[in-house]
Amino acid sequence: MRFDPIVVSLLDTDLYKFNMNQVIFHKHTDLCGQYYFKCRNEGVVFTQEMVDEIRAQIDQLCRLRFHKEELDYLRSIRFIKNDYVEFLRLWHPMRDYVTVSLEENGELKVVVDGPLFSAMQFEIYLLEIINEVYFRMAFDYDALRKSAEEKLEAKIRAMNDGTYTFPFAEFGCRRRLSREWEDVVVKRFVNETKNCVGTSNVYLAKRHNVTPIGTYAHEFVQMYQGIESIPLAFTNHYAIQDWYDEYKGDNGTALTDTITTDLFLLDFNRSMVNNYTGVRHDSGDPYEWGEKMIAHYKSYGVDPKTKLLLFSDSLDFDRAQELYNYFKDKTKVSFGIGTFVSNDTCETPLNIVIKLQYVNGRPVAKLSDNPGKEMCKDEDYLNYLKGAVEFRLKRDREENRR
Repeated sequence: MRFDPIVVSLLDTDLYKFNMNQVIFHKHTDLCGQYYFKCRNEGVVFTQEMVDEIRAQIDQLCRLRFHKEELDYLRSIRFIKNDYVEFLRLWHPMRDYVTVSLEENGELKVVVDGPLFSAMQFEIYLLEIINEVYFRMAFDYDALRKSAEEKLEAKIRAMNDGTYTFPFAEFGCRRRLSREWEDVVVKRFVNETKNCVGTSNVYLAKRHNVTPIGTYAHEFVQMYQGIESIPLAFTNHYAIQDWYDEYKGDNGTALTDTITTDLFLLDFNRSMVNNYTGVRHDSGDPYEWGEKMIAHYKSYGVDPKTKLLLFSDSLDFDRAQELYNYFKDKTKVSFGIGTFVSNDTCETPLNIVIKLQYVNGRPVAKLSDNPGKEMCKDEDYLNYLKGAVEFRLKRDREENRR
């Protein structure tokens, strides 16, 4: 390897990976999944030298194991169960589940293929590796770090002088400039401001004695599309029910937009409204979404001020403050801010993702409230899923008119 190891602990990932994985471990160990990498930026070119370093870093990653103190830390999280931690004591990343190649046009191709409970854990580790390798090799890292430091200083000043008053969690590990820089960012926000309530990065939460934050991602709902016995338009129903069965409301912020928020609300019934502490926004107009969620709570006689709206869609601090000012007197409000915290430099950050595309050989997809976030390897399936969603929504509207 040209660089020091980028991932030095298997805790260096988002909390929701462990949350989702625990449900899969208890309920769905028979599922297999395929994940694909995508860079959404135009004109980004990877080199063979970058690919060689990425492969070497993955080799290093797959030599890691959980240490006793790391497992003990996971046990200390109230909703992580001992049998799952014992499984992690035996588990480690399997190198032959990951293939990395370079297309002739400089496009990076990464595929993860294996049992879902194991394949899903690669996502954050791989994004951390790919992003750091790219920025260290494509640019002058010292210049990037200097510009990031200047911008961080300005953010901290604005928090301490009252310009920014909202609470937020650091959600930046997947697209961070580097491991060392995310460490600095979390440490400084936690120690020098009152705004940062925690981080999604479990390793840094442990390191800096702050709350690890996260529930589940789109892939959790997507995986139910691969279960043959479940109708496609009811995957939210089964996903949030399994989640509640696992956590009994103790880990209860629901993600609404995997197959559109409108469809989600059909399954977010009185029981789920009462048992989930809040909802997370990740696509579409945040103001429209927030008002829609407030109206949904009111329709069940629930005071919106007792529920949390968590915003996490491509936020910067100015946008977060505007949303906070608008909603703070209507409901509880918080924010998950990622790239703008962990990779805000003089260069444009990469918009990279690794998405679940097949489960047990069946295609799966995300139908977010922003069509630009759709990602599916099978166009026919994507259209079929849209049809299933539209059919259920239309049927529900017709029933409500009767």
